[in-house]
Amino acid sequence: MRTRSDSTDSGGFTLSPPLDPNGRPGPGKGLKKKFQKLFGGSKTQANSPAISPTDGHRSPVEEEPHNVIATFEQCLEDRRLCEASQLLIEREERLFEEIREAEELKHKEEEIDRLAADRRALEDLIKQILKQSLKTEVNIEALTSAVKAIRQEEEQDQLWKQRGGTPPAWRPSEWEELHDSTLCSLMTERMENPSPPADSVVDRSSLQVDVCGMGKQLKQDLQWVVDVVKTCYPPEMHICNSYARWYHQFFSARLRKIAEFGLGDKDCTFLLRWVNEFYPEILQKLADEIDHEALGWLLPEDLLEPLEEQYLNKKQSDLTTYIGRVLEEAREKWDKGENPEREDGCFVSTVSYDIIQLINGIVTAAIKIVGDQRKAQNLTRPLKNLLERFKTFQDDIMKRSKPNSKPFIKANLGCVKQFRDVLVTRSQLFPQDVRESCLSILNDMKLSAHTYLLSSVHEVLKPHYRKLGISDWLNKPRPFDNLLHSIEQEIGELQGSTEACHQELIGQLHQEVTIEYVRRLLKGEVKLKNKEQEKKAYKTVKDNAESLHSLFIRQGSKEDWLKEILNKIAEVLKLQDLPAIQMEVVSLAADCPDLSGKHVSALLKLKTNLTKAHRKTVKDTLSDTLRETNTLNAQRPFFSRVHVK
Repeated sequence: MRTRSDSTDSGGFTLSPPLDPNGRPGPGKGLKKKFQKLFGGSKTQANSPAISPTDGHRSPVEEEPHNVIATFEQCLEDRRLCEASQLLIEREERLFEEIREAEELKHKEEEIDRLAADRRALEDLIKQILKQSLKTEVNIEALTSAVKAIRQEEEQDQLWKQRGGTPPAWRPSEWEELHDSTLCSLMTERMENPSPPADSVVDRSSLQVDVCGMGKQLKQDLQWVVDVVKTCYPPEMHICNSYARWYHQFFSARLRKIAEFGLGDKDCTFLLRWVNEFYPEILQKLADEIDHEALGWLLPEDLLEPLEEQYLNKKQSDLTTYIGRVLEEAREKWDKGENPEREDGCFVSTVSYDIIQLINGIVTAAIKIVGDQRKAQNLTRPLKNLLERFKTFQDDIMKRSKPNSKPFIKANLGCVKQFRDVLVTRSQLFPQDVRESCLSILNDMKLSAHTYLLSSVHEVLKPHYRKLGISDWLNKPRPFDNLLHSIEQEIGELQGSTEACHQELIGQLHQEVTIEYVRRLLKGEVKLKNKEQEKKAYKTVKDNAESLHSLFIRQGSKEDWLKEILNKIAEVLKLQDLPAIQMEVVSLAADCPDLSGKHVSALLKLKTNLTKAHRKTVKDTLSDTLRETNTLNAQRPFFSRVHVK
């Protein structure tokens, strides 16, 4: 059985007498005995009662195996490098303790030479073990022992420095520097001759093959260091960070040389992806063991910026060219008289889908490749002009009004909505000013498309509008019923856009019909001369409000707030008490902040029993309310679209 010493990092063997604080052997203490016999006991006596439980058999005599102190050569052979180092240090201590003067060196030259030769043998073996660090067949125990030996040598260097005097020729040994230089050479060899790529390299340039090979070698080796090599080192050596620093410096130097020469667009993109995307991802996965922030960037700013500018210019040019081609193809299809494709009975266009897919792909990739969201967003700056071209194309469709114009406009509504949704939900793809400009263009496109599609509907409804707000309307339900019937028929002609776009279109028609209803009412062609007529007007407006609401909601409108406007107008017509009228007008203004004094005056003039002073009182109340609440900018304009004299 080997006996472990109490000293640390000695390899577990007591090979020399303990040293005093000055590094000299203690007085009267030599090496421990090489052999020691242990006896389990003496022969038993026949009459001893203590052996009666043994059934009359003698107890065997057990002997511990001899304790053998390994030689230096045995330690080398067994790769117990820490123990070999300790043996050499002890020889060094004994030898140089006996050498007091320089003259004595002459008599010890042979021993010194033998010790120096043994040290070289140990050093060579340690270097050999270190060079196996990144191979799968590495001997973990040998590498661990080698690291301990290096640490022991560094401690011995420090001890000689503290003693002063003339040290051996090999002191300081500087084996930590030897360790670092050996591993740096190992790293360089592996990065210059990386493992062949597992995937195909047919479509890659020689530059891409080289960079990818180095990058993959770096990734594999650092992962091996974290998983395996780290276990052979004490934490204070920070071996993972050391390896990361060496690989980073080599990779960075190589990429700098590459970046200094002009690169084609594909090679430029590939290099940027490694610098800003792939390499950070590798380090991020090892962040628990490697301080990646301390490594810095692979390329300096003066080399990185021109590459990024080249990449961004190319991508912006690609984006502009592609969108222009998509719009041109749509125009050619319309010029030929073709209809848009149909899906589930709806006219659809791939314009928005194709453009959105491209923008999302290019900007999302650019954020990773250049590592800067603001720079990537600037790729979409041409989008404003491109949407202006799209708007011009839509204006031409409506202006020329060919047989396939309405199908194209219905398909365009779907495009507009998809663009709008992306600008709102994926706002990180666009600069704020570009986003706002594009939303404004799209809103104009939607409104103009609605106007184009609904103009023919209002032409059909115009004769029915003329019968609103007159005595026949008040006395006979038929005029309004005819209006409802015509609306329902015309809504059928509006089918063809996607469900969401159709709902918006019907909602717009709902608003415009309600606005026209109120405008006709406020023209004042009917006068309510008494309380009975006011009640009748109240009931008529309430019934009309409910009928319009039911029809449009059934057809898909979401504008249920319009019903409440008509209901509040009806309440004003019915009320007799001035304070109650004031309160109802204030309530109406709360819902519609664009309600003006002209609108209130026109409404109150229908009630002939109200004096001019009464009307002024109500208008003053409205003005005070609007001034106090400061809500003149209506989010949903209504009365501002109702023109009164």
